[in-house]
Amino acid sequence: MAKQTRSNDWGFPRWRGYGSERATKQVRLCDRHGCNEPGDRPAPKSPNSPERWYFCETHAAEYNKNWNYFEGLSAEDAAAREAGERRDAGGFKQAQHYGWCGPGDGSRSRDEMRALDVLELEGDAEFDEIKTAYRRLAKANHPDVKPDDKEAAQRFQAVQAAYDVLKRAEERRTAV
Repeated sequence: MAKQTRSNDWGFPRWRGYGSERATKQVRLCDRHGCNEPGDRPAPKSPNSPERWYFCETHAAEYNKNWNYFEGLSAEDAAAREAGERRDAGGFKQAQHYGWCGPGDGSRSRDEMRALDVLELEGDAEFDEIKTAYRRLAKANHPDVKPDDKEAAQRFQAVQAAYDVLKRAEERRTAV
């Protein structure tokens, strides 16, 4: 059989995936002595230093176990740095509801808006109103009140699921 002299990249369509190469890739090994795992997790050699160690996951966890991010800072400097980082990262928390482009004023997700529809409430309902509507609809559709009505049982399950969604969302909001 003749030796192949032409690459697989000629013509259209490409005969192999983009980014695939014939040459071997260089893999950086873990900087821990004796470890042969890939070192793909950088860790600083010292605070505020651009130099990095590269560890595997196990050794990175071991290295970071006793790492004190605020070491060498006064209490005021540490508090200022923490406040700055919370402020900078706060934008991500604030924009969390844009995850799947939900409707409404941007304060509730799409699932929360659907749950409010099930409970027959407006999008700006407070949690006290949610509790009241849940209790009202749960009492009206409870299987003990209407034992032979399958539609009422389904409505009861939907009301319960909607309340669970809204309760978890309220817990997340109040936890911050």
